[in-house]
Amino acid sequence: MRTVVWVGWLSGLAIVLNSPVLQPLGEPPNAAATVTNTADRVSLTYEGRRVVDGTVGGAAGVTAERRAVTSESGGTVTQVLKWTAVGRGSLTFDLAVSASTDALAVEVDRPDGTLPVVRTSIGPSHNLRNRAVYDRTRDWVVSIDAGAALVVTPGAVTATGTTFQLRGSGSEVVLRFRPRFYQKHRGLSYYQPWTYQAWNESVTGWTSWYAFRDRVTQADITETAEVVAETLAPFGYEYIQIDDGFQQTPIGVPDHWLTPNAKFPEGLDGLRDSIVTQGLKPGLWTNVSFAQRDYALAHPDYFVQDAAGSPVRGNWVGFVMDGSNPLTLTDLVAPVYRTLKASGWKYFKVDALRHLKYEGYNSYADHFARKQMDREAVYRQFAEAITSELGPEVFKLMCWGVRPELIGLFDGCRLGNDGFGYGGFSEYNSFNNIVWRNDPDHIELKQPDAYRATTITSLTGSILMLTDPPAMYRTDRVEAARRASPVLFALPGQIYDVEPSRSDAISRAAVEMSGSGPRTFDATQALSTHYLYAVDVNRPYEQWMVLARTGGDASAIHLAELGLAPDREYLAFEFWTREFLGAFQGTLTPGPVDPHFGVQALCLRERLDHPQLMATNRHVSCGAVDVADVTWSGDALEGASDVVANDTYEIYLTEPAGYSFVEAQVNGADVIANQKAGVLRVIRLRSARGGRVRWHVAYGRTNASR
Repeated sequence: MRTVVWVGWLSGLAIVLNSPVLQPLGEPPNAAATVTNTADRVSLTYEGRRVVDGTVGGAAGVTAERRAVTSESGGTVTQVLKWTAVGRGSLTFDLAVSASTDALAVEVDRPDGTLPVVRTSIGPSHNLRNRAVYDRTRDWVVSIDAGAALVVTPGAVTATGTTFQLRGSGSEVVLRFRPRFYQKHRGLSYYQPWTYQAWNESVTGWTSWYAFRDRVTQADITETAEVVAETLAPFGYEYIQIDDGFQQTPIGVPDHWLTPNAKFPEGLDGLRDSIVTQGLKPGLWTNVSFAQRDYALAHPDYFVQDAAGSPVRGNWVGFVMDGSNPLTLTDLVAPVYRTLKASGWKYFKVDALRHLKYEGYNSYADHFARKQMDREAVYRQFAEAITSELGPEVFKLMCWGVRPELIGLFDGCRLGNDGFGYGGFSEYNSFNNIVWRNDPDHIELKQPDAYRATTITSLTGSILMLTDPPAMYRTDRVEAARRASPVLFALPGQIYDVEPSRSDAISRAAVEMSGSGPRTFDATQALSTHYLYAVDVNRPYEQWMVLARTGGDASAIHLAELGLAPDREYLAFEFWTREFLGAFQGTLTPGPVDPHFGVQALCLRERLDHPQLMATNRHVSCGAVDVADVTWSGDALEGASDVVANDTYEIYLTEPAGYSFVEAQVNGADVIANQKAGVLRVIRLRSARGGRVRWHVAYGRTNASR
């Protein structure tokens, strides 16, 4: 059972829940905060809790003139406080923003004239582009407008929440408070994050569709599970999901789902066991269409009907099951998912939800009008009949296309058409791991873009599912998959979409009547013109950035546009080519993207005055998955790493002038190579048992270091 731990605030009281399901605490008010302002001190109180508290003032001879306005337009509330410096000089401010444990430092307003970068963070973000704090649990945001200098510093997460410090200066300081941000300002009416938590575990695995399509057999799954367990599971791959092809035809009554066809002679239990015995988690594709004509004609009340009372049909959905009839849900829908969950299935892909809405409920809106029922509410009720049976312990993916009506019911959303798509990484970057987990669809390692696809999927914290015949995983191409798993829980650095054209049209989903192809709000498939993906990594021992690049100008990238300090020096290492690019201050020169990989993954670490860890080869995050600790003490670099059994583990260390290598000692693994490669030292380890190893690299001082 996946236990949810939630810390929230209501009426000034701390509430801690530890239960299988996140319990609703009631909706936060769509109202302005209460402002208290005395001299140079200001505080904002919302839901009985002081969410902003601090000072805004000037030096001697400078006073702060304060103005305030609250706008309530179209259901959105925006509260604005402005301080203007009166006198010769500027204002300084030091504000503490108190939020829940789910809060994060972000950008909320799209900056003008700045290089478009899709930003995410693993751990608290210290990125200098941040100008806001977003509290996901209660869906509010506090921000400082552009114009004032600002640094947002996240504090430690405690049992009662997180406090962020907003410090800066300017001749004018503008603070905005926006309650119900995603729900009202972004127009996602079903977004109620106080009732559910985003799936925060890795989702990596294999699906059968492009490998075998609907010809898949029991033998195919048994073989694939064995190969995945051997070649990919040690690197974090967990799920084996069978797609279309196991069920009886036509798709219809529950038994057609629960008793598979002749290609699966051991039944669903045998299919499940062939996966579970390999230490993997079993998953199934299901579909909300209904093609069993004889049953539909014999039970017309279970289906949407025309004016004459006959069940209607729609493309890709067949006879349209009517969620407004409780018997439809109890007899045709719930038994499938209740039985499958009880049988131990852990991953569910629910297909044709798009067609149920467009070709079904929207195309036959008159049926619901005759019943005086809200068809969107009925649609959501239909989906909830599925997800309530499955509960929070299993992963639930809705498919396909963006489904705003089902927010909060499913854990993931397939954003675009069949086939891997890049568009959603920038078109719906603000949804990922906030609203749901984004699914760009399956990755085929045989495709030329395999390294690019796995890199971007992993670093953005999306769903990573492979779909090749198992023999592919015994070739060198498997490295593209191994080094991208597990997928870390990355949170967006922007709560706007870098490419807004798709999400800005999301309201059209309410009236679409055809799902024959991508709609204007579905994510595109093509490689995005937004080619930079910056990940802020924060671990207790260090902060660094991984910059993935798929194209663009190779001559210069301004570090400030990435949110790095322009006056500091950073070292750059490219993960896939294992190339050290040098030291950079102010601008980064990344060089061309190697065509073999189709992507760069640049590890950017602030330069230290002693030997330091640059990267490891375990994961494209450059150490976020595997490195547990690094310290510099007594002229030695010491660390702890979690390694995969029998996988060569590489540690890349800088050796600046003034230090000479003495020795490397490792506990828990054998050193199989130790050599200087250019300016870096590469230490290669191998452990037969895997797990935690500890390493100690000693240095001597030379005259240059004294």
